[in-house]
Amino acid sequence: MSILRQIFGPSKEEMWSQLGREIGAEYQPGGFFKEGKVVLTHREWQITLDTYTVSTGKSHVTFTRIRAPFVNPDGFRFNIYRKGIFSGIARLLGTQDIEIGDAYFDDEFIIQSSSQDLVYRLLSNLEIRQLIQNQPDIHFEVKDDEGWFLNKFPEGVDELYFQTSGVITDVGRLKALFDLFAAVLDQLCRFGSGYETDPGVKLI
Repeated sequence: MSILRQIFGPSKEEMWSQLGREIGAEYQPGGFFKEGKVVLTHREWQITLDTYTVSTGKSHVTFTRIRAPFVNPDGFRFNIYRKGIFSGIARLLGTQDIEIGDAYFDDEFIIQSSSQDLVYRLLSNLEIRQLIQNQPDIHFEVKDDEGWFLNKFPEGVDELYFQTSGVITDVGRLKALFDLFAAVLDQLCRFGSGYETDPGVKLI
C-alpha cells in the first residue's frame, strides 16, 4: 500500500469505481480535460455524478454534483436546503418558506417552490423525506438548463440537481443520493409533474 493511500485513504477514482459496480452504473474515468463521472440509468433517465471546480480568485473550490434531466410538463420548481446562517437573509430577499406539516422536516429545512401543492405531494413520500434528512449537507432543486456554454435543454426539459462543496467519496452516502434521485423522479411521474420519457439530453 502506498504512503499516500495510507495517509489519505482510497482515492475518489477508487471509491467511485466501487460505487458504479455496486449500483450497476457506469464509471467513466476522467482525463486531462474532463472529470471522471458515474452514470446510472434509471428507467428512461440518466443520473450523473461528477465534480466541478470554481475559481474564487486566490483559491479553488470543488463541488460534488448529481444531475438528471427530465421532461417537466408543469415547469415545477423546488429548492430544498438545510437551515443555516443565510436562511434569514433569504426571507428578507422575498423567498417563501413552505411548510409541509412534518415538524422535524419543517424545522430543519428551507423549502421553496413554484407550487405549494406539488411540493407537498412530492414530500408526502416518507422515503424521500428520510433520504433528504439523512444527508448532512444538501442543496437539492429543480433548475433550468445550465446555459449556452454548458448544457442547453430542449423546451419542457429541466434538471433535477444536487450539489455540495467538497468531494464525496463515501459510497454509502452516494448510494443514498442516487436512491433519492430515483425516488423523486418516480414520485414526479406518479402525479404527472414528470414524464417517464427520454429527455434527449447528454450532459457535458
